[in-house]
Amino acid sequence: MPTKIDSITPEQEAQIPGWVEKWRKVDMSTEPALFDRAEAAAAALYKAIDHAVPPMLRASSPREAVIKGVDFVFEKKGQKATKKDYMNGIYNSYGGSPLAAWNAYITFFRDVLDWENETLETFKYGEELCLTCGWVWWHEEVCVITDRPETIRMNDENQLHCEDGPALKYRDGWSIYSWNGTTIPANWIEDKENLDPTTALTWENVEQRRCAAEIIGWDKVLDKLNCSVIDENKDPEIGTLVEVDIPDIGRERFLRVRCGTGRNFALPVPPDVRTAVDAQAWTWNLDPSDFEAPEVRT
Repeated sequence: MPTKIDSITPEQEAQIPGWVEKWRKVDMSTEPALFDRAEAAAAALYKAIDHAVPPMLRASSPREAVIKGVDFVFEKKGQKATKKDYMNGIYNSYGGSPLAAWNAYITFFRDVLDWENETLETFKYGEELCLTCGWVWWHEEVCVITDRPETIRMNDENQLHCEDGPALKYRDGWSIYSWNGTTIPANWIEDKENLDPTTALTWENVEQRRCAAEIIGWDKVLDKLNCSVIDENKDPEIGTLVEVDIPDIGRERFLRVRCGTGRNFALPVPPDVRTAVDAQAWTWNLDPSDFEAPEVRT
């Protein structure tokens, strides 16, 4: 078995897509954790560093894991517990299915490229954790193993994203709401009809502000601002190119259009587009000279 690899064969390279898909399924697994196997692997890792195996706790979500772990440490140490115990102990998270990408990398070298390394004997326990549970929180006094999520929803860019519910949900109900990779307040999704356009202009976090604008619809947000018309096409389905100064973001351009169903909406476009036709062409990834207005837009 080689200790150094300078190149891979075409046959080995051909296995990469399948390897990626194999470990992506591990990363995205919503199957209940196999706690018995996970605890055995965690115990083996403690023994590998000559540390006594501490009590093993099980948690349904990362939130519950933190609560259980912190409570355990403080109850055991009492007044002797320190901030370091709190911050550097129970918050030391490592392992489980969230490390699928790292496991994919190592196992490909080991199983496909026949790579040899002295640490592989210990790595197998981390691999077992990845295959059996969610996050693991390590501490000298306790080890907390979490379940895998009940729901994971992503967009085409592999970012956490869901338009009608939590993007990440655990079996105890703890959830994360996310819009194209940005965490947002739950009510922006659960009660989006009452999300005020003003929120998209005044919310402190700029990235979340953009999310609010996309959830509400840029057309409604633009109604709250003084837009400058850059170019207006006579065909409302080609639209009107406008420019607006968004607080803390700066000058942005949008194409305001009416679709074939009679609905109005607005699309963010690059700041260098000069006409509504240019903006339409950009949305279709066409050269302006090749763009033809569709007869019906839905």
